[in-house]
Amino acid sequence: MPYEVMLFYKFTPIAEPDEFARLQREMCEELGLLGRILVAEEGLNGTLSGEASACRTYRERMLADPRFADMVFKVDPAEGHVFPRLSVKRKREIVHFGVEGAPKPWERTGRRLSPREWYEMLGRDDVVVIDGRNDYEYEIGHFEGAVRPDVMTFREFPAWVERHKDEWRGKKVLTYCTGGIRCEKLSGHLMEQGIDEVYQLDGGIVTYGKDPQVRGRKFLGKCYVFDDRVAVRINQTEEDTVISRCSVCGAPCDRYINCGYLDCHRRFLCCDACERNMHGFCSPTCEAEAVNRDRVDPRVRSLFGMTFGEQRSVQTR
Repeated sequence: MPYEVMLFYKFTPIAEPDEFARLQREMCEELGLLGRILVAEEGLNGTLSGEASACRTYRERMLADPRFADMVFKVDPAEGHVFPRLSVKRKREIVHFGVEGAPKPWERTGRRLSPREWYEMLGRDDVVVIDGRNDYEYEIGHFEGAVRPDVMTFREFPAWVERHKDEWRGKKVLTYCTGGIRCEKLSGHLMEQGIDEVYQLDGGIVTYGKDPQVRGRKFLGKCYVFDDRVAVRINQTEEDTVISRCSVCGAPCDRYINCGYLDCHRRFLCCDACERNMHGFCSPTCEAEAVNRDRVDPRVRSLFGMTFGEQRSVQTR
Protein backbone atom coordinates (compact mmCIF):
# COMPACT_ATOMS: atom_id res chain seq x y z
CA MET A 1 0.00 0.00 0.00
CA PRO A 2 1.56 3.34 -1.05
CA TYR A 3 2.34 5.98 1.58
CA GLU A 4 3.19 9.66 1.34
CA VAL A 5 4.80 12.33 3.48
CA MET A 6 3.49 15.91 3.18
CA LEU A 7 5.16 19.19 4.16
CA PHE A 8 2.94 22.29 4.22
CA TYR A 9 2.33 25.65 5.87
CA LYS A 10 0.22 28.75 5.46
CA PHE A 11 0.47 32.13 7.14
CA THR A 12 -3.11 33.33 7.48
CA PRO A 13 -5.11 34.74 10.41
CA ILE A 14 -6.89 32.05 12.46
CA ALA A 15 -9.49 33.55 14.79
CA GLU A 16 -9.91 30.52 17.10
CA PRO A 17 -6.64 28.57 17.03
CA ASP A 18 -7.52 26.27 19.94
CA GLU A 19 -10.68 25.05 18.23
CA PHE A 20 -8.87 24.78 14.91
CA ALA A 21 -6.17 22.63 16.53
CA ARG A 22 -8.85 20.34 17.99
CA LEU A 23 -10.44 19.90 14.56
CA GLN A 24 -7.04 19.19 13.01
CA ARG A 25 -6.38 16.44 15.53
CA GLU A 26 -9.78 14.87 14.93
CA MET A 27 -9.28 14.87 11.15
CA CYS A 28 -5.79 13.37 11.37
CA GLU A 29 -6.95 10.65 13.75
CA GLU A 30 -9.87 9.85 11.45
CA LEU A 31 -7.53 9.52 8.46
CA GLY A 32 -4.79 7.66 10.32
CA LEU A 33 -2.18 10.37 9.73
CA LEU A 34 0.90 10.76 11.92
CA GLY A 35 3.28 13.69 12.26
CA ARG A 36 3.39 17.21 13.68
CA ILE A 37 1.02 20.15 13.30
CA LEU A 38 1.47 23.57 14.87
CA VAL A 39 -1.44 26.01 15.02
CA ALA A 40 -1.28 29.69 15.97
CA GLU A 41 -3.19 32.88 15.33
CA GLU A 42 -0.78 33.47 12.45
CA GLY A 43 -1.48 30.18 10.64
CA LEU A 44 -0.70 26.48 10.25
CA ASN A 45 2.54 24.51 9.93
CA GLY A 46 2.56 20.76 9.42
CA THR A 47 4.33 17.60 8.31
CA LEU A 48 2.28 14.41 8.08
CA SER A 49 2.65 10.90 6.75
CA GLY A 50 0.04 8.29 5.94
CA GLU A 51 -1.55 6.16 3.26
CA ALA A 52 -1.59 8.02 -0.05
CA SER A 53 -5.40 8.01 -0.20
CA ALA A 54 -5.64 9.47 3.31
CA CYS A 55 -3.08 12.17 2.48
CA ARG A 56 -5.05 13.02 -0.65
CA THR A 57 -8.26 13.36 1.39
CA TYR A 58 -6.50 15.66 3.87
CA ARG A 59 -5.28 17.89 1.03
CA GLU A 60 -8.74 18.05 -0.55
CA ARG A 61 -10.38 19.07 2.71
CA MET A 62 -7.79 21.73 3.49
CA LEU A 63 -7.88 23.24 0.00
CA ALA A 64 -11.68 23.48 0.27
CA ASP A 65 -11.22 25.93 3.17
CA PRO A 66 -10.95 29.47 1.68
CA ARG A 67 -8.16 30.31 4.15
CA PHE A 68 -6.00 27.51 2.76
CA ALA A 69 -7.19 27.37 -0.85
CA ASP A 70 -3.73 28.24 -2.18
CA MET A 71 -1.68 26.29 0.39
CA VAL A 72 1.17 24.41 -1.28
CA PHE A 73 1.77 20.77 -0.32
CA LYS A 74 5.22 19.28 -0.89
CA VAL A 75 4.58 15.56 -1.29
CA ASP A 76 7.05 12.68 -1.42
CA PRO A 77 6.43 8.93 -1.67
CA ALA A 78 7.28 6.89 1.41
CA GLU A 79 7.54 3.22 2.29
CA GLY A 80 5.46 3.73 5.42
CA HIS A 81 4.93 6.22 8.20
CA VAL A 82 7.96 8.45 8.83
CA PHE A 83 6.63 9.61 12.22
CA PRO A 84 6.01 7.47 15.31
CA ARG A 85 2.98 9.42 16.56
CA LEU A 86 0.65 12.37 16.01
CA SER A 87 1.27 15.71 17.72
CA VAL A 88 -1.05 18.71 17.27
CA LYS A 89 -0.14 21.76 19.35
CA ARG A 90 -1.41 25.29 19.81
CA LYS A 91 1.54 27.69 19.74
CA ARG A 92 2.19 31.41 19.86
CA GLU A 93 3.99 31.16 16.49
CA ILE A 94 4.01 28.39 13.90
CA VAL A 95 7.76 28.93 13.57
CA HIS A 96 9.33 30.51 16.63
CA PHE A 97 11.15 33.76 15.81
CA GLY A 98 10.37 35.71 18.97
CA VAL A 99 10.50 39.29 17.62
CA GLU A 100 7.77 41.48 19.10
CA GLY A 101 6.02 43.62 16.51
CA ALA A 102 7.63 41.82 13.57
CA PRO A 103 5.69 42.17 10.30
CA LYS A 104 3.43 39.28 9.43
CA PRO A 105 4.50 37.40 6.30
CA TRP A 106 1.30 38.44 4.55
CA GLU A 107 2.33 42.06 5.24
CA ARG A 108 6.01 42.06 4.32
CA THR A 109 8.42 39.45 3.07
CA GLY A 110 11.24 39.11 0.55
CA ARG A 111 10.71 38.73 -3.17
CA ARG A 112 10.17 35.10 -4.09
CA LEU A 113 12.51 33.47 -6.58
CA SER A 114 11.66 30.39 -8.61
CA PRO A 115 14.28 27.61 -8.67
CA ARG A 116 15.49 28.84 -12.06
CA GLU A 117 15.75 32.47 -10.88
CA TRP A 118 17.52 31.32 -7.73
CA TYR A 119 20.04 29.28 -9.73
CA GLU A 120 20.83 32.28 -11.92
CA MET A 121 21.19 34.63 -8.93
CA LEU A 122 23.66 32.26 -7.26
CA GLY A 123 26.16 33.01 -10.00
CA ARG A 124 26.29 36.76 -9.34
CA ASP A 125 29.10 38.57 -7.53
CA ASP A 126 26.84 41.04 -5.70
CA VAL A 127 24.80 38.55 -3.68
CA VAL A 128 25.00 37.18 -0.13
CA VAL A 129 23.34 33.80 0.39
CA ILE A 130 22.08 33.21 3.93
CA ASP A 131 21.11 29.74 5.10
CA GLY A 132 17.99 30.27 7.20
CA ARG A 133 18.36 27.00 9.10
CA ASN A 134 20.34 25.74 12.10
CA ASP A 135 24.04 24.96 11.99
CA TYR A 136 23.59 21.18 12.12
CA GLU A 137 21.27 21.37 9.10
CA TYR A 138 23.88 23.39 7.23
CA GLU A 139 26.58 20.85 8.08
CA ILE A 140 25.18 18.01 6.00
CA GLY A 141 24.00 20.15 3.08
CA HIS A 142 23.84 23.73 1.79
CA PHE A 143 24.09 25.88 -1.32
CA GLU A 144 27.49 26.74 -2.71
CA GLY A 145 28.88 29.84 -1.02
CA ALA A 146 26.08 30.10 1.55
CA VAL A 147 26.80 31.81 4.88
CA ARG A 148 26.65 29.36 7.77
CA PRO A 149 24.49 30.78 10.58
CA ASP A 150 26.02 30.67 14.04
CA VAL A 151 22.74 29.55 15.61
CA MET A 152 21.31 26.41 17.17
CA THR A 153 17.65 27.47 16.92
CA PHE A 154 15.66 29.78 14.67
CA ARG A 155 14.90 32.17 17.52
CA GLU A 156 18.63 33.00 17.69
CA PHE A 157 18.54 34.56 14.20
CA PRO A 158 17.50 38.11 15.23
CA ALA A 159 20.62 38.52 17.41
CA TRP A 160 22.80 36.95 14.70
CA VAL A 161 21.36 39.32 12.07
CA GLU A 162 22.00 42.29 14.36
CA ARG A 163 25.70 41.35 14.52
CA HIS A 164 26.14 41.01 10.76
CA LYS A 165 23.58 43.22 9.00
CA ASP A 166 26.04 46.03 8.27
CA GLU A 167 28.13 43.59 6.21
CA TRP A 168 25.19 43.00 3.86
CA ARG A 169 24.04 46.54 3.14
CA GLY A 170 24.10 47.44 -0.54
CA LYS A 171 24.04 43.79 -1.59
CA LYS A 172 21.35 41.43 -2.77
CA VAL A 173 20.57 39.10 0.14
CA LEU A 174 19.19 35.66 -0.71
CA THR A 175 17.62 33.49 1.99
CA TYR A 176 16.60 29.84 1.91
CA CYS A 177 15.41 27.08 4.24
CA THR A 178 13.95 23.57 3.99
CA GLY A 179 10.40 24.28 2.84
CA GLY A 180 10.22 28.08 2.81
CA ILE A 181 8.48 28.81 6.11
CA ARG A 182 11.45 30.20 8.05
CA CYS A 183 12.37 32.55 5.21
CA GLU A 184 8.88 34.05 5.32
CA LYS A 185 9.87 35.61 8.64
CA LEU A 186 13.62 35.94 8.18
CA SER A 187 13.38 37.84 4.88
CA GLY A 188 10.83 40.31 6.29
CA HIS A 189 13.02 40.87 9.34
CA LEU A 190 16.04 41.59 7.15
CA MET A 191 14.03 44.22 5.31
CA GLU A 192 13.02 45.75 8.63
CA GLN A 193 16.74 45.99 9.49
CA GLY A 194 17.42 48.19 6.47
CA ILE A 195 18.46 45.61 3.85
CA ASP A 196 16.87 46.91 0.65
CA GLU A 197 17.05 43.89 -1.65
CA VAL A 198 15.98 40.66 0.02
CA TYR A 199 14.93 37.51 -1.80
CA GLN A 200 13.76 34.07 -0.71
CA LEU A 201 13.77 30.70 -2.45
CA ASP A 202 10.10 29.99 -3.12
CA GLY A 203 9.20 26.58 -1.74
CA GLY A 204 12.60 26.09 -0.15
CA ILE A 205 15.25 23.46 -0.79
CA VAL A 206 12.69 20.67 -1.19
CA THR A 207 11.01 22.39 -4.14
CA TYR A 208 14.36 23.36 -5.65
CA GLY A 209 15.42 19.71 -5.81
CA LYS A 210 12.31 18.75 -7.76
CA ASP A 211 12.59 21.41 -10.47
CA PRO A 212 13.02 19.58 -13.81
CA GLN A 213 15.35 22.23 -15.25
CA VAL A 214 17.62 23.02 -12.32
CA ARG A 215 17.57 19.49 -10.81
CA GLY A 216 19.12 20.68 -7.56
CA ARG A 217 22.36 21.99 -9.06
CA LYS A 218 24.67 23.99 -6.76
CA PHE A 219 23.25 22.31 -3.68
CA LEU A 220 25.99 20.40 -1.90
CA GLY A 221 25.25 17.38 0.29
CA LYS A 222 21.83 16.35 1.60
CA CYS A 223 18.88 18.26 3.06
CA TYR A 224 18.12 17.62 6.72
CA VAL A 225 14.45 16.80 7.38
CA PHE A 226 12.68 16.43 10.72
CA ASP A 227 11.37 12.90 10.37
CA ASP A 228 12.68 9.35 10.25
CA ARG A 229 14.32 9.94 6.84
CA VAL A 230 16.73 12.45 8.49
CA ALA A 231 18.35 13.49 5.17
CA VAL A 232 17.11 13.52 1.58
CA ARG A 233 18.89 13.98 -1.74
CA ILE A 234 18.43 17.35 -3.47
CA ASN A 235 21.04 17.49 -6.24
CA GLN A 236 19.74 15.08 -8.89
CA THR A 237 22.81 15.37 -11.12
CA GLU A 238 26.29 13.86 -11.20
CA GLU A 239 27.37 16.77 -8.94
CA ASP A 240 25.70 15.12 -5.94
CA THR A 241 28.23 14.55 -3.19
CA VAL A 242 28.64 13.94 0.55
CA ILE A 243 30.21 17.00 2.22
CA SER A 244 29.97 16.12 5.93
CA ARG A 245 32.04 13.64 7.91
CA CYS A 246 31.53 11.16 10.71
CA SER A 247 32.33 12.88 14.00
CA VAL A 248 33.98 9.67 15.28
CA CYS A 249 36.25 8.44 12.45
CA GLY A 250 36.15 11.32 9.94
CA ALA A 251 34.86 9.23 7.02
CA PRO A 252 32.40 10.88 4.58
CA CYS A 253 29.00 10.64 6.23
CA ASP A 254 25.65 12.39 5.95
CA ARG A 255 23.63 10.57 8.59
CA TYR A 256 22.76 11.93 12.01
CA ILE A 257 21.91 9.74 14.98
CA ASN A 258 21.00 10.57 18.56
CA CYS A 259 23.16 9.36 21.42
CA GLY A 260 21.64 6.23 22.97
CA TYR A 261 21.87 7.73 26.47
CA LEU A 262 18.39 9.13 27.07
CA ASP A 263 19.76 11.91 29.29
CA CYS A 264 22.16 13.02 26.53
CA HIS A 265 20.46 12.24 23.19
CA ARG A 266 22.99 14.51 21.47
CA ARG A 267 22.59 14.61 17.71
CA PHE A 268 25.83 13.77 15.94
CA LEU A 269 27.10 12.61 12.55
CA CYS A 270 27.96 8.92 12.67
CA CYS A 271 28.65 6.30 10.00
CA ASP A 272 27.18 2.78 10.18
CA ALA A 273 30.46 1.21 11.31
CA CYS A 274 31.02 3.69 14.14
CA GLU A 275 27.41 3.41 15.26
CA ARG A 276 27.94 -0.33 15.68
CA ASN A 277 31.34 0.09 17.34
CA MET A 278 30.07 2.78 19.71
CA HIS A 279 26.84 0.86 20.40
CA GLY A 280 24.89 3.95 19.32
CA PHE A 281 26.41 6.27 21.94
CA CYS A 282 28.39 9.46 21.39
CA SER A 283 31.07 8.43 23.92
CA PRO A 284 32.09 5.54 26.20
CA THR A 285 31.14 7.75 29.16
CA CYS A 286 27.58 8.08 27.91
CA GLU A 287 27.37 4.33 27.35
CA ALA A 288 28.56 3.57 30.89
CA GLU A 289 26.17 6.12 32.42
CA ALA A 290 23.23 4.87 30.35
CA VAL A 291 23.82 1.25 31.33
CA ASN A 292 24.43 1.99 35.01
CA ARG A 293 21.34 4.18 35.30
CA ASP A 294 19.16 2.02 33.04
CA ARG A 295 18.67 4.98 30.69
CA VAL A 296 19.43 3.24 27.40
CA ASP A 297 17.35 4.21 24.38
CA PRO A 298 15.56 0.99 23.26
CA ARG A 299 16.68 1.80 19.71
CA VAL A 300 20.33 0.97 20.48
CA ARG A 301 19.96 -2.11 22.67
CA SER A 302 20.35 -4.40 19.66
CA LEU A 303 23.83 -2.92 19.06
CA PHE A 304 25.27 -4.44 22.24
CA GLY A 305 27.51 -7.46 21.66
CA MET A 306 25.77 -9.31 24.50
CA THR A 307 22.29 -9.06 25.89
CA PHE A 308 21.54 -5.79 27.61
CA GLY A 309 21.17 -7.54 30.96
CA GLU A 310 24.62 -9.13 30.62
CA GLN A 311 26.14 -5.80 29.58
CA ARG A 312 24.64 -4.05 32.60
CA SER A 313 25.90 -6.78 34.90
CA VAL A 314 29.45 -6.33 33.57
CA GLN A 315 29.28 -2.53 33.90
CA THR A 316 28.06 -2.61 37.50
CA ARG A 317 30.54 -5.16 38.90
